[in-house]
Parts: sequence; C-alpha cells; structure tokens
Amino acid sequence: MKAQEIREKFIDYFARNEHKIVKSSSLQPKDDPTLLFTNAGMNQFKDIFLGLESRTYKRATSVQKCMRVSGKHNDLETVGTTNKHHTFFEMLGNFSFGDYFKREAIEFAWELLTDVFKMDKDSLYFTVYKDDDEAFKIWEEGIGISRERIFRFGKKDNYWAMGETGPCGPCSEIHIDLGSDLDEGDPSRLIEQGSDRFLELWNLVFMQFFQDEKGQLHDLPSPSIDTGMGLERVATVLQNKSNNFDTDLFFPLTSAISDFCGMEYPSDEKTDVSVRIIADHIRAVTFLIGDGIMPSNEGRGYVLRRLIRRAFRQGNTLGLEDPFLYKLVGQVIDIMKDAYPELLSSAEYISKVCLSEERRFALTLASGLKPFNQFVQETKQAGQTTLAGDKVFKLYDTFGFPLDLSKELAEDDNLSVDESGFLKELEKQRQRARLSWKGESKQKEIKSFEGFKDLSVNFVGYEQEKVEESCVLALLKNGHPIQELIEGDLGEIILEKTPFYAEAGGQIGDSGVLQNPHFSALVESTYFPIPDLISHKAKVISGKLHVEDIVEASIDSVKRRAISKNHTATHLLHASLRQILGDHIKQAGSLVSPTRFRFDFTHFSALNDSEMRHIETLINEKIQHNIPVQTKLMTLEEGLKSGATAIFEEKYGEQVRMVTIGDFSRELCGGVHVHRTGDIGLFKIVSETSIAAGMRRIEAITGLEAVKYTQEIEENIADIQFQLNSPRKDILMQIEKLKGALKEKEKEIREIKQKLTNIQYERDDETIRDVQGISLLTQIVRGLNNTELRQLADSLKQKIGSGIVILGAPTEKKVFLVIAVSKDLVNRVQANELIKDMAPLVGGGGGGRPDFAQAGGTKPEIIEKVLEESPSYIKDALRRGEKTKNNL
Repeated sequence: MKAQEIREKFIDYFARNEHKIVKSSSLQPKDDPTLLFTNAGMNQFKDIFLGLESRTYKRATSVQKCMRVSGKHNDLETVGTTNKHHTFFEMLGNFSFGDYFKREAIEFAWELLTDVFKMDKDSLYFTVYKDDDEAFKIWEEGIGISRERIFRFGKKDNYWAMGETGPCGPCSEIHIDLGSDLDEGDPSRLIEQGSDRFLELWNLVFMQFFQDEKGQLHDLPSPSIDTGMGLERVATVLQNKSNNFDTDLFFPLTSAISDFCGMEYPSDEKTDVSVRIIADHIRAVTFLIGDGIMPSNEGRGYVLRRLIRRAFRQGNTLGLEDPFLYKLVGQVIDIMKDAYPELLSSAEYISKVCLSEERRFALTLASGLKPFNQFVQETKQAGQTTLAGDKVFKLYDTFGFPLDLSKELAEDDNLSVDESGFLKELEKQRQRARLSWKGESKQKEIKSFEGFKDLSVNFVGYEQEKVEESCVLALLKNGHPIQELIEGDLGEIILEKTPFYAEAGGQIGDSGVLQNPHFSALVESTYFPIPDLISHKAKVISGKLHVEDIVEASIDSVKRRAISKNHTATHLLHASLRQILGDHIKQAGSLVSPTRFRFDFTHFSALNDSEMRHIETLINEKIQHNIPVQTKLMTLEEGLKSGATAIFEEKYGEQVRMVTIGDFSRELCGGVHVHRTGDIGLFKIVSETSIAAGMRRIEAITGLEAVKYTQEIEENIADIQFQLNSPRKDILMQIEKLKGALKEKEKEIREIKQKLTNIQYERDDETIRDVQGISLLTQIVRGLNNTELRQLADSLKQKIGSGIVILGAPTEKKVFLVIAVSKDLVNRVQANELIKDMAPLVGGGGGGRPDFAQAGGTKPEIIEKVLEESPSYIKDALRRGEKTKNNL
C-alpha cells in the first residue's frame, strides 16, 4: 500500500466516524511561543484542549507535517543511525475534544489497524500506564487481547503532559513485531529497550487530568483524546519493509543519492548512514523552505541552516564536493505532490534557496580551515592535546564548521576535541535560539488572561466605528486583574462589545477613545492576549473606571480609513506580484499601519525598474477601475476550495473571512478593507530591498501619503531645475555635463596635488641612509590618502634608483606605513616580509608584494621612532636572506 493510499484510508476511516478533516498546519507554529516547530498533530488544537478556543466540531482528524529537532522531542542526532527516526515526518492523528474517550479511541485504533490496514493481529503488542487499569481492561476484555501481549510501563514511557502545568494523562502505545530475526528475547523487555524488532506505531493519549502549579492532579470536566501515528512507520509495515528508508517515501531519494555518488545502497554501514541522513534532511529542508522559513543564524532559520550544512557535509564524505542537495528538491516534491500540491509552485524557489545555502557553506568550509589550523597550532604550542570546546564551538558557530569535521581533522594531528565543552556552548546557543522571539513575555501574558478565557467579547468593528454603550467586563494593571482604574493609570480594558480591531494578520490594532460622563481614556492599541479575547491598552485621562461600568467606545476613524486603504493595497500587491513574477511568490509577513505598509515575500532576485513600474501601473489600474471589495464568511475548507490564497504564517479558525477584489484577488483575511478599490486613491512603492536570502520586502504608501510623497518629489525636481537653470526635459543631460566637468576638474586637482607632493617631498640626499650598501629613504608625510601615499613612494623609489623607501603617514588616531623596494633588491629584502616586522610596532598589520607593501596601525605617536629604527629591521631581513641562501 503506497503512502498516499495510507493517508487517504486513514482520513476516510475517521471521516466515516464523524471526525472533521482538518488540513495540516504550517511547520511554523502560530501564536505558540513554547514551540520552535510544529512537532505533533495536537499542536494546532492546543488552545481547544486548554479551553481557550472552541470549535463547532468535537472530533477531528489530520495528517500533520511535523519537525522534531529541538527540546525533549529531538531526533536529529539519531537520524540515519536507526531505521525509524526522522527530523521531518507526517503524523496521522484523531482527536476528541470532550466527546469520546478511552474505549472508543482504542476501538477505533484496533479496527483501523486490523480491518482497514489488515495488519496481523498476532503481531501487535500494547503498552499502558502502570496504574491505568481501565485501558488494560479495554484491551483485554473489550478487544480480546491476551494479557501476555499487554505491558504496564511507568511515566517515562506511558504518560503524557502538555507542560509543567496543564492537561495530562496516561497513554497507550501500539507496537508491531517485525520478526524475531531482528532480535530475540522477551517482547516486554525489547519494547522497553527500543529494539528495532518492535516498531511503535501509534500512541493514544488519554487527557483526563489537569496538573496545577503544585503538581496536584485534578479530573478534567471533559476528558479528551489525542493520538499520533507516524506515516513513515505505517508505510514500513504495509509495504513489508524492515526500514522506513526502504519505503516509497524515501526509496527514490536514496536511489538518486547513490546514483550521484556512483555507489550501491545499501552497501557499507557508514556510507548507508550518510545516505539516510541526506534523504531525511532534504525532506525537512524542502518543507521548511516551503513553509516560509529561511536560513539564518537564529531560531528556526538556524535549524534549517544546520540541516542543509549537515546534509552537505555528509555528501562530502561520500565524495560529493559540489552542491547537490538542490537537485533532490524536485525528487522530494514529486514524492509528496499528491498530499502537498502547494509545493509544486515553489519548487524552483526552494531549489534556489538550497543551492545558495550550499554555495555559502562551501565557502565557509574553505574559510574555516585557516582558523582551525591556527587553533591547532596554538594548542600544540601550549603543550595540550585537546582542542578546547568553546573554540571548536566558535568555529562551528562562526564558520559553520561541523563538530565531526573538527574531530576528523584533529585526529590527523593526534589531537582530541573537548566535546562536553562544545555541547555546553551549543546548549547556550539553543537557549538563545529559543528566546530569539517573544517566548517568555507571551507565556506570562497568556497566564495573566487565563481567568478571562470564558468571557464573551462581541467585535462589531466591520460594521461600526462607534459603540454607544458597552459594559466593562474586566480591568488589568501590570498584568494583574483589578476593580478600578484612576486618572493617570495605564491599564487594559476588556469590553462586552467593541468596534476596535485587535492587531492580527500584520494589521496594527485600532486606537481611539473610551468615555462616559465620569471618565475618559485614550486607547493606544488593541490586541488578542488569548484567542477571541480583545484587550484595549489605554491611558486614563480623567475620572475613574470600574468593572461593570458602561462606556462609549469610538475608534480613530481617520486612522482606520488609512489602515483600510493600505490593507486592501497589500492584497492588490500580492496578486500583482504573483501575476508578474510568478506563482512561487508567497507572502512571508506584513505590517499594515496608517502611514505605510510593508510586504515581505519569497523571491530570489531584486526587482528591476521595469518590474517595479509594471507592478505600480497594474495596481493603480485596478484602483482606477474602482472594483468592489467584497467579504464573505465561510469554512476554511470552502475558502481553500474556492481558490483563495491562505497565508502560511497565519492560524485560521473554523470560520474564515474571504476578501474578494473582482476576479483579480481572493484571500482569506480578517482585516479591515475599503469598500471599493477607488477608495485607495493612489499607490506608490517607496522601496524594494532584500531582508534575507530569497526574501524581499516592498514598502509602499497609498492615498494622501502617496500624494504627499509625489508632491515632495515634484518639489525636489523643481529645486533641481532652478539650481541648474534648465528646463525639466534637459535636467538629466545637464547633470551628465556637470558630472563630466567635475571629473575633469578632479583629474586636474590630482595632478596638481601630485606635483606639489613631489616638490614638497623631493629627494634629499641628506635624508638617505646607507644600510649595508643599500640606500634607505624614510620620511613622515601628512595630508595624503592611501592612493597618493603609494604614488609618492613609487615616485621616490624611481628617483633613488636602487634602494628602499619607507613612508609613514600619521593622522589623529591612525597611521599608515608604506614600504617600496627597488626590483634589483627584492631577492635580498622583501617589502611584504619587512612590513610584517614593522606593522605590529604601530599597532596594526599589513601585507603586499615583495616590491611593495602597506599596513595600517593605531599608534601614530610612535611612527617617527619606528622609522628611525627601520635600519635594524632591514639588517634582520638581510641576515634572514643570507641564512636561507646558505641553507640552499
């Protein structure tokens, strides 16, 4: 049974059993600061399990993209060395939100595995939590499993918790025996040890308790179910393989890799591991880039960069020196296209990002060898035999130098590596990565509002700009609930009914005024502290406000209209980019404010002037056409089926709002918009820049801001006209004439300055010293730049004929040193060697050729002394030259 058929049969089975089919969420968790990546099917339902969000359905099923490369779920180091671990994998799951519980979950699992997937019943084994008599009884009496095939394990293996506090409960795992030829012994012991003979297929989590901050357990009012089964493992069983990497999900990749290397797979254990690591990592890389993550030095981007570099390095060990991973992207997409057709439009883009990062790493490997060798020399000179962990980590972090490569090269020099020191530094880096976004503050914020999760807030901002009477449901100050806000206080106000739009989808929150006869406050911003709860951050201007008071709530309508223009413009821009540049364009972030907006998107090259003009013209044409902007509520599934664009970084609820602009744009969006495109007035791009490899940013303005911007440009052009005393049509020609004239004058000035310099520093026989038969001219010069200094040195060298010229040019904080040696002397004294001796004296370093060298330093005050002592350095250089000559 092929992997796609397994996905379909799983989903169809649970759909027949009244489960809502839910599309996989992005690998980038939305609004969950505790996660680096989506690592389980339940992640997108977390707020439902916590009681912070509700849906119309009580049962769900999904095939979820997952990554496990951080935290307690980190399979990175085991990938390739086992048959069953992966960084990227797909989790098949079914979920109950207070609906069915243990009996139904176990019955569903048994029926699917044995009746639908036709697995051998006698090959299945089951584990339960040691105190979970109920689950044991269901397996034994309800399903009919003999107790010899049901094992009780402790918390480590059969208990699940969302965190230190929150929902938790026992779990039951289903394992399958792949055959005694893989391992012999007691099944219970082998399962506990993680033997390859037994493959864990499915984990059924029974959420029946809530653990408080004191560690005490309380029964949940509505126990829930969360299950997860790895697609790759099910495929191994149903395709009669003993190894995940031999299934149709991996085999085309391992074949392609072995073809690249000109080798058989499987063959040798060491090379097989490398092939498996590459096959695993390229899947993860493809999906991460496809979900909008770019290589970087922090957070998710750092993990992506590490995966690419780790796979590239494995290719090196197989003899692949040039970039090759990018060639495998198309293979991954071909394997996965039925389940994830969205990858097809991004194939070229993903491949380009991968190639760029491979090339970059090839350069870092080359540049990392020099500091590594220097580090080795320092270690040996210190009489040590172990490379310090912090320095090895610096190579890893700065140059991307892998630990295994440092170990291999160290062994060649009979040295070892302090791995524990390296791992300590790596853990510090991981901590920094986990904190590289607003994790801690967001968690505290959520805790502050957990007591208000059952409050019902009615947002009416799409239809109204003012609510005349709204009840105050809650007040907070410094994150703590209070009963009263007084004049001067900064606090948060939760209303029963509000016209204020809370920040979401890149659009900033509304500001405005809350007031009644005894109170007034300025709302500075509005946001969602937890799902569906709108909080108004406000400063009390006068009076007092109490819980249950009635207030009038009015947004800043001028600001709202400006935001609406900019938000609709982002939709026009997105559609225009896709039409002009291609379907690979995906929105990767945005910020919509009243004055301007920015739009981040995936694209691998800068937009040229023609493309920019085309985009501006197309958008302004749509504005001129005054197209109606229509909104419609529908299910997420209906929205996607209608062809609406969904933004990968957004988390969508069960009900979505589709914004349609004629037949030009269709997006899922909860933001505020104009009624017709003509309301935007004018669109103007202000800038287009790169924000990361393969990621571009456009900043633009609309309406009156665009008019003001255009007027400023007109004023500048008018000023230029006036200054040049030229008609507008001749401005460019006049500027070119001025540039040409300026260039001629600069040339004349350089020539005059050179003549004056030569006169000022004319050869003076009294300043020439004899050093063992060699003429030495030294001088202090001032007011010359580097080019002029070099020219003067050449001029003086020509005038003395045979000899050495050393010039020092001090400024207030720096000094430049130049050495020129006539060609007849370079076999005795080399300028580049002489500069290495003298540059450290002025606090710097330098280099050059045997006949010319230069250096910069930070000690201008001692340049005269250095020049005075220069004969001694020439004598040293002569002695070295003689010694080398005699040795030859």
